[in-house]
Amino acid sequence: MSLPLVTTVERRHRLGRRHRLAPSARAATVPEAADSVVALHATDAATVFLSARARLTGGGPDVIERALYEDVSLVRLLSMRNTLFAVSAELAPHVDASTARAIAAKERRTLLRRLDEDGQGLDAAWLAGAEAAALDALDAGGPSTGSQLSAAVPALRQKITIGRGKKYETEQGVATRVIRLLAADGRIRRDRPRGSWTSSQYRWVHTEPWPSVPAAEARTEIARRWLRAYGPATEADLKWWTGWTLTDVRKALAAVGPDQVRLEDGSTALVSPGDTGPEPAPEPWAALLPGLDPTGMGWADRGFHLDPAHRSALFDYAGNIGPTAWWNGEIVGGWAQRSDGEIVWQLLGSPGRAAEQAITAEAARLAAWVGEARITPRFRTPLERELVA
Repeated sequence: MSLPLVTTVERRHRLGRRHRLAPSARAATVPEAADSVVALHATDAATVFLSARARLTGGGPDVIERALYEDVSLVRLLSMRNTLFAVSAELAPHVDASTARAIAAKERRTLLRRLDEDGQGLDAAWLAGAEAAALDALDAGGPSTGSQLSAAVPALRQKITIGRGKKYETEQGVATRVIRLLAADGRIRRDRPRGSWTSSQYRWVHTEPWPSVPAAEARTEIARRWLRAYGPATEADLKWWTGWTLTDVRKALAAVGPDQVRLEDGSTALVSPGDTGPEPAPEPWAALLPGLDPTGMGWADRGFHLDPAHRSALFDYAGNIGPTAWWNGEIVGGWAQRSDGEIVWQLLGSPGRAAEQAITAEAARLAAWVGEARITPRFRTPLERELVA
């Protein structure tokens, strides 16, 4: 029996609908926008806001700030691929159990090894005391930056030597490492930053760890949601996206029970159970997505929505995608914001007059939404640099 065929065009149609980028499919709430792509990249503070904006029916940065800091319906977690993501509070326990717990354990082992190598007698008991003192300081003083916590907790002003006796020997403070560990353990979370929504200088608040979920169950739930958002895809794509072992990927997919489909190049891929029917075309849509947006970062192989000839212009040396212009499920160019606030863009290839008009209109909407804020991607790409210059 032959497998159902999913064409490249149908894969692009899925992006518009399932990633909430087509106008009629856009989300009403910020958590819905995040859930449409499982998680929003949060390494760059602006990405969370610009990715959510592209998927919402309306509202400004204040709507996203409310979800992050007042409702706490969207939270940042160090998770997949040891990367910071923003996920809905409903999904957070599964992200925590499937991925973040293992990262937190590794972070703790690494810090304890550094303390031991430093030779000052700092050990697990000292670290536990430093963590407890930091939490007490947050309880007493409220939301605090790392600098404020260090001022309030003497242990956080401790310095250790990394690589003692080696060419790369350097002295480092422990505050950042202890704070990172508390965050990885879910005992503190990022609160409003100093400055605007584009700032990464977060304040921290004391919080309770996420409810416990069995790790295998959590990985199955993440795989199920990812497959719904990104299928057709392969186990290699899921392994890349999550950073899990191949064994864990295969166990999670087996629990989901995906169907197989055939792609136009003759290869096979996986979709959610029963998700093999034709995908109707959404209305034409354009989007200006930020650097690290999950729609550009959801697969190891991105050939169906990006001409390989344009990859070098839109990705940095480490494989991070820059700001991109989309037309009907395909990357057709890139954009940037200049120092005066102007949104500028450039098409790659010849997507046509309709694409140019739609992207022009989208650039005007983005400029109005951003207002006085200025956005410089953390990972600069060749086309973004060229447009700014």
